[in-house]
Amino acid sequence: MPDLLEPFQLEFFQRAAVGGALVAVLCGVVGTWVVIRSMAFLGEALAHGMLPGVAVATVAGLPVVLGAAVSAGLMSLAVSLLQRRGRLSYDTSIALLFVAMLALGVIVISHSGSFATDATAILFGDILAISDADVRFLAGAALGTVLAAALAHRALLALAFDPRVAAVLGLRPALAQGLLVGLVTLAVVVSYQAVGSLLVVGLLVAPAVAASQWTQRIPTTMVLAAVLGVVAVLVGLLVSWFGATAAGSSIALSAIGLAALSWVVRVAGDAVLSAARTRATPAA
Repeated sequence: MPDLLEPFQLEFFQRAAVGGALVAVLCGVVGTWVVIRSMAFLGEALAHGMLPGVAVATVAGLPVVLGAAVSAGLMSLAVSLLQRRGRLSYDTSIALLFVAMLALGVIVISHSGSFATDATAILFGDILAISDADVRFLAGAALGTVLAAALAHRALLALAFDPRVAAVLGLRPALAQGLLVGLVTLAVVVSYQAVGSLLVVGLLVAPAVAASQWTQRIPTTMVLAAVLGVVAVLVGLLVSWFGATAAGSSIALSAIGLAALSWVVRVAGDAVLSAARTRATPAA
């Protein structure tokens, strides 16, 4: 156990753990709605869509979060315009745009003198490089996300079940949908430093999927998803430290592993309960 806790004595590892935990809380809240609304593909698209902005900001020495936010916002707007004006389906619009944005981002990075370093950090994250300022930003983003989700919970819940009913109740489903897309965009943008643009959807979706195996109540799912996300971050960081693996990839794989383990345990538990009920039922 002392050897296991050794990395936490280092300041940069502490910052990575705290920053990753804040990202996990944010993703747990937003990811629950992503799973309920089947918006994982949109999250993937936004993760690719922010790549050109991140690349430009990295090469130009500008705030990376600003570039990511602008690029992801433009991606979301472009998907909406293609769907409405281009007469394309939602998934087709997303597929075309995220490949285009990914290619554009790589082209921008390729003009940088440190192509390999920039590309690795952007695509797979660099959680061990999180600074105190990054931690403060993540804390503000996590707090804002939790407050927004709490205040809009009724509207988001109605939107998830029937937008027409939400409109009749005066809950403004279009506004709720816009808020949800905004929260997904925020989660993707602030999470990319932890796991990178290619792996961010794993941290966004996997803990929520794992939590949904154990509860159907949305607030409980959010809390459990946040807890499981924190566990995935800590496990991933420790695996990275002792196994000399990429931190972002280790975190993403830990989150997927928790989702798989939750499913296996739930299925096994259901099988045991079903067998017990069968044995307890008297023969006709």
